[in-house]
Amino acid sequence: MAETRYRGRRATAIENDRMRVTVLHEGGHVAEVLDKHSGVNPLWTPPWPSIEPSTYDLRQHPEYGADSESKLLSGIMGHNLCMDIFGPPSEAEAAAGLTVHGEASVVPYEVAATDGELTEGATLPQAQLRIERRIRLDGHFADVTESVENLSITDRPVAWTEHVTLGPPFLEKGETEFQAPITQSLVVEAGCGAFQKYTDAPVSGGFTTYLMNPAESTAQFVAWSPRNRVALAYVWRQADFPWLGVWEENYSRQGAPWNGRTLTRGMEFGASPIAETRRQMIDRGTLFGVPAFRWIPARTRIAVRYGFAIGPAADMTEAAAVAAACGIQLGY
Repeated sequence: MAETRYRGRRATAIENDRMRVTVLHEGGHVAEVLDKHSGVNPLWTPPWPSIEPSTYDLRQHPEYGADSESKLLSGIMGHNLCMDIFGPPSEAEAAAGLTVHGEASVVPYEVAATDGELTEGATLPQAQLRIERRIRLDGHFADVTESVENLSITDRPVAWTEHVTLGPPFLEKGETEFQAPITQSLVVEAGCGAFQKYTDAPVSGGFTTYLMNPAESTAQFVAWSPRNRVALAYVWRQADFPWLGVWEENYSRQGAPWNGRTLTRGMEFGASPIAETRRQMIDRGTLFGVPAFRWIPARTRIAVRYGFAIGPAADMTEAAAVAAACGIQLGY
Protein backbone atom coordinates (compact mmCIF):
# COMPACT_ATOMS: atom_id res chain seq x y z
CA MET A 1 0.00 0.00 0.00
CA ALA A 2 1.06 3.58 -0.56
CA GLU A 3 2.57 5.78 2.11
CA THR A 4 0.01 7.66 4.18
CA ARG A 5 -0.13 10.03 7.14
CA TYR A 6 -1.09 9.04 10.67
CA ARG A 7 -1.43 11.69 13.39
CA GLY A 8 0.73 13.96 11.25
CA ARG A 9 3.45 11.33 10.78
CA ARG A 10 4.76 9.41 7.77
CA ALA A 11 3.21 5.97 7.92
CA THR A 12 2.17 2.87 6.01
CA ALA A 13 -0.93 0.77 6.75
CA ILE A 14 -2.12 -2.72 5.84
CA GLU A 15 -5.66 -3.90 6.36
CA ASN A 16 -8.34 -6.48 5.69
CA ASP A 17 -12.05 -6.55 6.46
CA ARG A 18 -11.43 -7.01 10.22
CA MET A 19 -8.42 -4.94 11.19
CA ARG A 20 -5.94 -2.26 10.14
CA VAL A 21 -2.32 -2.06 11.26
CA THR A 22 -0.38 1.20 10.82
CA VAL A 23 3.40 1.54 11.22
CA LEU A 24 5.33 4.82 11.52
CA HIS A 25 8.33 5.30 9.24
CA GLU A 26 10.49 6.92 11.92
CA GLY A 27 10.90 4.84 15.06
CA GLY A 28 9.15 1.89 13.41
CA HIS A 29 6.32 2.05 15.96
CA VAL A 30 3.14 0.03 15.45
CA ALA A 31 0.91 3.03 16.05
CA GLU A 32 -2.47 1.50 15.28
CA VAL A 33 -4.15 -1.89 15.61
CA LEU A 34 -7.68 -0.92 14.65
CA ASP A 35 -10.68 -3.18 15.21
CA LYS A 36 -12.92 -2.26 12.29
CA HIS A 37 -16.06 -3.58 13.98
CA SER A 38 -15.84 -1.05 16.83
CA GLY A 39 -13.49 1.54 15.35
CA VAL A 40 -11.26 1.24 18.46
CA ASN A 41 -7.45 1.28 18.46
CA PRO A 42 -6.25 0.00 21.89
CA LEU A 43 -2.72 1.36 21.44
CA TRP A 44 -1.60 4.57 23.12
CA THR A 45 -1.53 7.86 21.27
CA PRO A 46 0.19 10.51 23.43
CA PRO A 47 -1.87 13.64 24.21
CA TRP A 48 0.95 15.86 22.93
CA PRO A 49 1.76 16.59 19.25
CA SER A 50 3.92 13.93 17.60
CA ILE A 51 6.87 14.84 15.36
CA GLU A 52 9.42 12.90 13.35
CA PRO A 53 12.39 12.12 15.63
CA SER A 54 14.77 13.25 12.88
CA THR A 55 13.40 16.78 13.28
CA TYR A 56 13.79 16.87 17.06
CA ASP A 57 16.19 19.45 18.48
CA LEU A 58 16.67 20.00 22.21
CA ARG A 59 16.84 23.79 21.88
CA GLN A 60 13.87 24.08 19.52
CA HIS A 61 11.57 21.58 21.23
CA PRO A 62 11.56 22.22 25.01
CA GLU A 63 7.96 20.95 25.14
CA TYR A 64 9.30 17.37 25.15
CA GLY A 65 11.54 17.86 28.17
CA ALA A 66 15.31 18.13 28.35
CA ASP A 67 16.84 14.71 28.97
CA SER A 68 17.75 11.44 27.25
CA GLU A 69 14.06 10.49 26.96
CA SER A 70 12.94 13.64 25.12
CA LYS A 71 13.76 12.55 21.58
CA LEU A 72 11.93 9.27 22.14
CA LEU A 73 8.89 11.05 23.60
CA SER A 74 8.71 13.43 20.66
CA GLY A 75 7.74 10.56 18.37
CA ILE A 76 6.63 7.62 20.54
CA MET A 77 3.33 5.92 19.80
CA GLY A 78 1.72 2.53 20.47
CA HIS A 79 4.06 -0.48 20.30
CA ASN A 80 7.74 0.43 20.17
CA LEU A 81 10.83 -1.78 20.08
CA CYS A 82 13.46 -1.39 22.84
CA MET A 83 16.87 -2.42 21.43
CA ASP A 84 19.64 -2.89 22.59
CA ILE A 85 18.85 -1.39 25.98
CA PHE A 86 15.61 -1.51 27.93
CA GLY A 87 15.56 1.55 30.14
CA PRO A 88 17.80 4.60 30.50
CA PRO A 89 21.31 5.03 29.09
CA SER A 90 24.20 5.59 31.46
CA GLU A 91 25.43 9.15 31.97
CA ALA A 92 28.27 8.54 29.49
CA GLU A 93 25.92 6.96 26.94
CA ALA A 94 23.45 9.83 27.27
CA ALA A 95 26.25 12.37 26.80
CA ALA A 96 27.24 10.49 23.63
CA GLY A 97 23.67 10.78 22.31
CA LEU A 98 22.01 7.47 23.23
CA THR A 99 18.29 7.77 24.01
CA VAL A 100 16.12 5.88 26.49
CA HIS A 101 15.35 2.35 25.19
CA GLY A 102 18.00 2.67 22.48
CA GLU A 103 18.11 3.75 18.84
CA ALA A 104 15.42 1.45 17.49
CA SER A 105 12.71 3.82 18.74
CA VAL A 106 14.01 6.87 16.88
CA VAL A 107 15.85 5.84 13.68
CA PRO A 108 14.22 5.91 10.21
CA TYR A 109 12.93 2.61 8.81
CA GLU A 110 12.54 1.41 5.24
CA VAL A 111 8.88 0.35 4.97
CA ALA A 112 7.16 -1.57 2.18
CA ALA A 113 3.73 -3.15 1.98
CA THR A 114 1.65 -5.37 -0.27
CA ASP A 115 -1.88 -6.62 0.24
CA GLY A 116 -2.00 -7.89 3.83
CA GLU A 117 1.77 -7.85 4.47
CA LEU A 118 4.19 -5.16 5.65
CA THR A 119 7.97 -5.22 6.04
CA GLU A 120 10.19 -2.72 7.80
CA GLY A 121 13.90 -2.56 8.42
CA ALA A 122 16.49 -0.27 9.98
CA THR A 123 20.19 -0.18 10.74
CA LEU A 124 21.29 1.05 14.18
CA PRO A 125 24.64 2.77 13.53
CA GLN A 126 25.53 3.27 17.19
CA ALA A 127 24.70 -0.28 18.26
CA GLN A 128 25.87 -1.88 14.98
CA LEU A 129 22.68 -3.89 14.68
CA ARG A 130 20.22 -4.48 11.83
CA ILE A 131 16.50 -4.87 12.58
CA GLU A 132 13.91 -6.37 10.26
CA ARG A 133 10.23 -7.02 10.90
CA ARG A 134 7.46 -8.59 8.83
CA ILE A 135 3.76 -8.29 9.73
CA ARG A 136 1.26 -10.50 7.91
CA LEU A 137 -2.51 -10.25 8.44
CA ASP A 138 -4.79 -13.28 8.59
CA GLY A 139 -8.35 -12.45 9.66
CA HIS A 140 -8.19 -10.76 13.05
CA PHE A 141 -4.65 -12.06 13.64
CA ALA A 142 -1.29 -10.48 12.77
CA ASP A 143 1.70 -12.82 12.49
CA VAL A 144 5.00 -11.03 13.21
CA THR A 145 8.53 -12.21 12.44
CA GLU A 146 11.30 -10.00 13.81
CA SER A 147 15.06 -10.39 13.50
CA VAL A 148 18.15 -8.66 14.84
CA GLU A 149 21.52 -9.06 13.15
CA ASN A 150 24.77 -8.26 14.95
CA LEU A 151 26.90 -6.39 12.39
CA SER A 152 29.91 -6.17 14.68
CA ILE A 153 32.73 -8.67 15.19
CA THR A 154 32.03 -9.06 18.91
CA ASP A 155 29.37 -11.03 20.75
CA ARG A 156 26.75 -8.64 22.11
CA PRO A 157 24.63 -8.77 25.29
CA VAL A 158 21.33 -7.06 24.43
CA ALA A 159 18.00 -6.16 25.92
CA TRP A 160 15.13 -6.89 23.52
CA THR A 161 11.67 -5.76 24.61
CA GLU A 162 8.39 -5.28 22.75
CA HIS A 163 7.04 -2.21 24.54
CA VAL A 164 3.28 -2.42 23.91
CA THR A 165 1.51 0.57 25.46
CA LEU A 166 -2.27 0.87 25.71
CA GLY A 167 -4.30 4.04 26.11
CA PRO A 168 -7.79 5.57 26.06
CA PRO A 169 -10.50 5.03 24.96
CA PHE A 170 -9.66 1.33 25.25
CA LEU A 171 -7.90 1.85 28.58
CA GLU A 172 -10.19 3.06 31.39
CA LYS A 173 -9.43 3.37 35.10
CA GLY A 174 -11.10 0.57 37.04
CA GLU A 175 -12.66 -0.95 33.93
CA THR A 176 -10.18 -2.51 31.49
CA GLU A 177 -9.30 -6.11 32.42
CA PHE A 178 -6.04 -8.02 31.90
CA GLN A 179 -5.04 -11.69 32.06
CA ALA A 180 -1.61 -13.33 31.73
CA PRO A 181 -0.15 -16.73 32.82
CA ILE A 182 2.50 -15.57 35.32
CA THR A 183 4.46 -17.39 38.03
CA GLN A 184 6.58 -14.91 40.03
CA SER A 185 6.97 -11.16 40.07
CA LEU A 186 9.12 -8.32 41.33
CA VAL A 187 7.59 -4.95 42.15
CA VAL A 188 9.51 -1.71 41.80
CA GLU A 189 7.67 0.64 44.12
CA ALA A 190 6.91 4.00 42.53
CA GLY A 191 9.06 6.82 43.80
CA CYS A 192 11.42 4.82 45.99
CA GLY A 193 13.17 2.33 43.71
CA ALA A 194 12.83 -0.50 46.26
CA PHE A 195 12.16 -4.06 45.16
CA GLN A 196 9.61 -6.35 46.72
CA LYS A 197 9.33 -10.01 45.72
CA TYR A 198 5.91 -11.60 45.42
CA THR A 199 4.34 -14.73 44.03
CA ASP A 200 1.35 -13.96 41.80
CA ALA A 201 1.65 -10.36 42.93
CA PRO A 202 -0.83 -7.67 41.89
CA VAL A 203 0.46 -4.49 40.32
CA SER A 204 0.79 -1.84 43.03
CA GLY A 205 2.03 1.07 40.92
CA GLY A 206 5.29 1.97 39.26
CA PHE A 207 6.79 -0.99 37.41
CA THR A 208 6.28 -4.72 37.98
CA THR A 209 8.04 -7.52 36.16
CA TYR A 210 6.45 -10.93 35.80
CA LEU A 211 8.08 -14.24 34.92
CA MET A 212 5.87 -15.96 32.39
CA ASN A 213 5.05 -19.61 33.09
CA PRO A 214 8.17 -21.58 32.04
CA ALA A 215 6.11 -24.78 31.88
CA GLU A 216 4.32 -23.41 28.81
CA SER A 217 5.93 -23.05 25.38
CA THR A 218 3.99 -19.86 24.66
CA ALA A 219 3.20 -16.83 26.79
CA GLN A 220 0.48 -14.24 26.30
CA PHE A 221 -1.52 -11.41 27.69
CA VAL A 222 -5.07 -10.44 26.87
CA ALA A 223 -6.70 -7.07 27.53
CA TRP A 224 -10.45 -6.52 27.35
CA SER A 225 -12.46 -3.31 27.30
CA PRO A 226 -15.96 -3.87 28.75
CA ARG A 227 -17.24 -0.56 27.41
CA ASN A 228 -16.02 -1.12 23.85
CA ARG A 229 -16.46 -4.93 23.86
CA VAL A 230 -13.05 -5.32 22.25
CA ALA A 231 -10.19 -7.65 23.16
CA LEU A 232 -6.51 -7.28 22.26
CA ALA A 233 -4.15 -10.22 22.74
CA TYR A 234 -0.43 -10.74 22.19
CA VAL A 235 1.26 -14.14 22.18
CA TRP A 236 4.93 -15.09 21.93
CA ARG A 237 7.35 -17.94 22.64
CA GLN A 238 8.27 -18.08 26.31
CA ALA A 239 11.85 -19.05 25.44
CA ASP A 240 12.24 -15.86 23.37
CA PHE A 241 10.67 -13.47 25.87
CA PRO A 242 10.35 -14.90 29.40
CA TRP A 243 9.43 -11.56 30.99
CA LEU A 244 6.36 -9.33 31.01
CA GLY A 245 6.86 -5.88 32.49
CA VAL A 246 3.84 -3.80 33.45
CA TRP A 247 4.26 -0.03 33.67
CA GLU A 248 1.49 2.42 34.46
CA GLU A 249 1.12 6.17 34.23
CA ASN A 250 -1.93 7.53 36.03
CA TYR A 251 -1.74 11.31 35.56
CA SER A 252 1.22 11.46 37.97
CA ARG A 253 4.14 12.71 35.83
CA GLN A 254 4.14 16.49 35.94
CA GLY A 255 7.21 17.26 33.80
CA ALA A 256 7.10 17.95 30.07
CA PRO A 257 5.62 16.51 27.95
CA TRP A 258 3.48 14.52 30.43
CA ASN A 259 2.10 17.54 32.32
CA GLY A 260 -0.18 15.39 34.47
CA ARG A 261 -2.52 14.50 31.61
CA THR A 262 -1.57 10.95 30.60
CA LEU A 263 -3.20 7.58 31.31
CA THR A 264 -1.31 4.58 29.92
CA ARG A 265 -0.46 0.97 30.65
CA GLY A 266 2.61 -0.68 29.18
CA MET A 267 2.51 -4.46 28.65
CA GLU A 268 6.19 -4.97 27.83
CA PHE A 269 7.29 -8.51 26.95
CA GLY A 270 10.96 -9.15 26.41
CA ALA A 271 14.31 -10.71 27.24
CA SER A 272 14.98 -8.43 30.23
CA PRO A 273 12.93 -8.18 33.43
CA ILE A 274 13.72 -4.62 34.53
CA ALA A 275 13.99 -1.28 32.75
CA GLU A 276 17.53 -0.39 33.80
CA THR A 277 20.91 0.64 32.41
CA ARG A 278 23.06 -1.73 30.37
CA ARG A 279 25.57 -2.09 33.22
CA GLN A 280 22.80 -2.86 35.73
CA MET A 281 21.33 -5.43 33.33
CA ILE A 282 24.65 -7.23 32.93
CA ASP A 283 25.49 -7.04 36.65
CA ARG A 284 22.04 -8.47 37.46
CA GLY A 285 22.66 -11.46 35.20
CA THR A 286 19.54 -13.38 36.20
CA LEU A 287 16.31 -13.00 38.12
CA PHE A 288 14.53 -16.02 39.63
CA GLY A 289 17.27 -18.07 37.94
CA VAL A 290 16.25 -16.85 34.46
CA PRO A 291 18.61 -14.77 32.24
CA ALA A 292 18.08 -11.01 32.31
CA PHE A 293 19.40 -10.36 28.79
CA ARG A 294 20.20 -12.13 25.54
CA TRP A 295 23.45 -12.74 23.67
CA ILE A 296 23.73 -12.22 19.91
CA PRO A 297 27.00 -13.70 18.62
CA ALA A 298 29.24 -11.74 16.25
CA ARG A 299 27.96 -11.45 12.67
CA THR A 300 24.88 -13.49 13.59
CA ARG A 301 21.17 -12.96 12.97
CA ILE A 302 18.55 -14.08 15.49
CA ALA A 303 14.82 -14.19 14.72
CA VAL A 304 11.76 -14.34 16.96
CA ARG A 305 8.09 -14.74 16.17
CA TYR A 306 5.05 -13.38 17.94
CA GLY A 307 1.53 -12.33 17.07
CA PHE A 308 -1.35 -10.15 18.08
CA ALA A 309 -5.08 -10.33 17.54
CA ILE A 310 -7.97 -7.95 18.00
CA GLY A 311 -11.66 -8.60 17.85
CA PRO A 312 -15.08 -8.16 19.45
CA ALA A 313 -15.68 -9.89 22.77
CA ALA A 314 -18.71 -9.89 25.07
CA ASP A 315 -16.70 -10.80 28.19
CA MET A 316 -13.28 -11.97 29.36
CA THR A 317 -14.06 -15.56 28.37
CA GLU A 318 -14.52 -14.48 24.78
CA ALA A 319 -11.47 -12.23 25.12
CA ALA A 320 -9.39 -15.25 26.11
CA ALA A 321 -10.62 -16.95 22.95
CA VAL A 322 -9.06 -14.14 20.94
CA ALA A 323 -5.75 -14.96 22.60
CA ALA A 324 -6.26 -18.67 21.95
CA ALA A 325 -6.54 -17.92 18.25
CA CYS A 326 -3.02 -16.49 18.43
CA GLY A 327 -1.76 -19.54 20.25
CA ILE A 328 -2.93 -21.84 17.49
CA GLN A 329 -1.04 -19.74 14.96
CA LEU A 330 2.17 -19.89 16.99
CA GLY A 331 2.10 -23.63 17.67
CA TYR A 332 5.40 -24.45 15.99
